[in-house]
Amino acid sequence: MTATGVSYANLSIGSESVRWIQKWPGRGQANENKVPTILVYPNDQKKPSSWGFLSETVTEQNAPDKAYKDWFKTFLDPARLGQKQAEDPVHSPRSLEEVERLYEDYHQLLYKHIEFKLSVELSKISWHSASVEFIFSVPTTWPPQLVEKYREIVKRAGFAQCKNHTLSIGLTEAEAAAVHTSLEASGIFQENDILLVCDAGGGTTDLSVLQVSDTSTNALSLKQLDVVFGATIGSAAIDYDFEAYARSRLELAHLTSPLPMSPDQAAWEMMKSRDFQNTKCEHGGPDDQPVFLLPIPKLGPAYVNHTVGIEQGEMKFTKEELQRFFDKQVQKLVGLIDTQLQTMQRKHPGQQVNHLILAGGLGHSPYVQNRLRARFLRGGGHSNAANIQVRVAPDPQLAVCKGLVGDRLRRLKAGQPVLKYRCCRASYGTICKELYNKDNPLHRGRSMYKDPMNGKVYVTQSIAWFIKKESISDKYRRIIRRRAVPTIPHGRRRQALLVPLVPSQLTRLADAHVLCEIESDLSGADESKFKEKNKHFWRIGKHYFRIDYEIKVLIGPADVRFELWFNGQKLSKDQPIKVDWQAPQVIELPAPMEPENRVAEMPTSPAHAVEGPAEMDGMQRS
Repeated sequence: MTATGVSYANLSIGSESVRWIQKWPGRGQANENKVPTILVYPNDQKKPSSWGFLSETVTEQNAPDKAYKDWFKTFLDPARLGQKQAEDPVHSPRSLEEVERLYEDYHQLLYKHIEFKLSVELSKISWHSASVEFIFSVPTTWPPQLVEKYREIVKRAGFAQCKNHTLSIGLTEAEAAAVHTSLEASGIFQENDILLVCDAGGGTTDLSVLQVSDTSTNALSLKQLDVVFGATIGSAAIDYDFEAYARSRLELAHLTSPLPMSPDQAAWEMMKSRDFQNTKCEHGGPDDQPVFLLPIPKLGPAYVNHTVGIEQGEMKFTKEELQRFFDKQVQKLVGLIDTQLQTMQRKHPGQQVNHLILAGGLGHSPYVQNRLRARFLRGGGHSNAANIQVRVAPDPQLAVCKGLVGDRLRRLKAGQPVLKYRCCRASYGTICKELYNKDNPLHRGRSMYKDPMNGKVYVTQSIAWFIKKESISDKYRRIIRRRAVPTIPHGRRRQALLVPLVPSQLTRLADAHVLCEIESDLSGADESKFKEKNKHFWRIGKHYFRIDYEIKVLIGPADVRFELWFNGQKLSKDQPIKVDWQAPQVIELPAPMEPENRVAEMPTSPAHAVEGPAEMDGMQRS
């Protein structure tokens, strides 16, 4: 089961405390840190009848005319959805459009509850007039195209639709968990300590390696030492495996003596039950029992089947059986951590990783904590982790959402974030043309064309890289300022221009793919600042205007945004930058020339932002 957490700080009342919503529909006066990511739909309706805890009632779960939707969080990724459809076509969403609808409906209900809970806490201002910042975190495995899709869905759901409300994609989940730990437990860290943060949640696990600095001040800072990466590892897989195991035993019982409901439905309800969820959370703890019993729905105490472990209508499970499901995820988790430590040894030889910080629902498990402590005792065979300490983040289940708010508060108060230095997760560039050089062997056999404006010959389909993967930025949003120089024929000044970004050198081009197409509209620019070329009769060539302008690329922890600047001013009229995000497509491109040999002029084809190759997550990102 996956869940959603919401943290906030109400500056309107002068408070900088990070709080979180604990009252959710369906739980009465009980406090719950998170709300289940669940929807229930009547079969003949497009809108849900319930969500969250309201969906966990017997009526909603067992209604024959309703569809219960959960575990859809990871399926916004088309690759993950396709994999799930191949593994379990019956219980998988039918299409990506269905997943997007589930996301939008869930976020609509979430937004309404946030408004309901927080509007009463505002001081002397209404919710619709207040300045509200919504900051979302996304899994590390999501590429920018998917992040933009998520942003669109959240906006449609109601977030940031009021005049003074804004929406942004903040830190990745592992980064936010690291920020929360550094803010809440700064006393355990020393200057230059290296942290390996593991945010293991319901559906995904993210890793991030950071170095501590500024411990002598009241504003401890973090520096990222490697790119964030993740994998589909989480506690939801334990639920899924347990359900499959319980179903197989129930099917055997059903063959001998029919059950009052289908084995498939009974196994699902047993997995969703409070009894199983509590047992799962306590597994490996001091009160862990060698055997636990789960009631089988609608089965009376007279039903007995010793062959499959059913007595008095309850099925018996051993601790070892549950442990098998945990071990599958722990083994994947260990492999992920091993890979990160090996990468650190290669990139930062001689540096010691001092802390392994666990966060998230799976990271909160006593069994997982004990297994990782035993595995990495004295480094677990890694020379760069000889004295590593396994620690649990404060409020591990809320570490991500509280870290997002804490980081924003730090920036408001101190003018800089907790995570001051970030590693760029990918290499970014644009498709461009290069001035043809007959002596350059890379230009032989390439497609060429002659520019009618200046008469020069160019080769096409080159990449101008403007940032390298793993480059470290000291800005929260990396701003790349470069100049593109398009040409506009005389008499065609007001048109939308497809523009490239400016180059920098990178030698690795394998598996590069088109990320997006960027269209710039300069109709709002001051035409008197355009440069007129070939205006005299004695000049050879067509009469045209040249515009010198800039596209600023703001690379966040998980997203990429663009701004159009002309003559030192940002153009903001009617969305001057249009970004058409593309599905990943592998393109075959030659190695770029040295920067001094490349021209930055208007290409004949649409300009693209190009993203570099992948190493770990298989999504053509790095």
